[in-house]
Amino acid sequence: MTWAKLSANMPSRRPKRASAKSRAATRRHADSTGELWTPELTLAFPGRDWILTRILWLSGCEPGRNRLGCVDTMRRYVYIHGSPDTAEMGVPGSHGCIRMRNADIVQLFDLVPCYTAVEITED
Repeated sequence: MTWAKLSANMPSRRPKRASAKSRAATRRHADSTGELWTPELTLAFPGRDWILTRILWLSGCEPGRNRLGCVDTMRRYVYIHGSPDTAEMGVPGSHGCIRMRNADIVQLFDLVPCYTAVEITED
């Protein structure tokens, strides 16, 4: 178990299945790719970790474990984000992020403000 908090919610007006590039790739904000995810895009880009719909950006709360230095959750661009309809849930599958169904991330996004505490467990 580890503790984090939501440090940013972005963006709120993106359509469901809209794709974004990771901040790690752009070193800026999570830019829209202009794509709406389809199963055909998954076939065209195998192995791509799709960041869809909404992004809740996490910041660690435990120095030495998930905050500061090389383990810093925020500096590693760890998100809670929407995923393709075909993505398996409940098992590791992204590049460090927490995946959710698109409808669920839209609902959660509208409910939680920045600085909300997040408990991350393996259960």
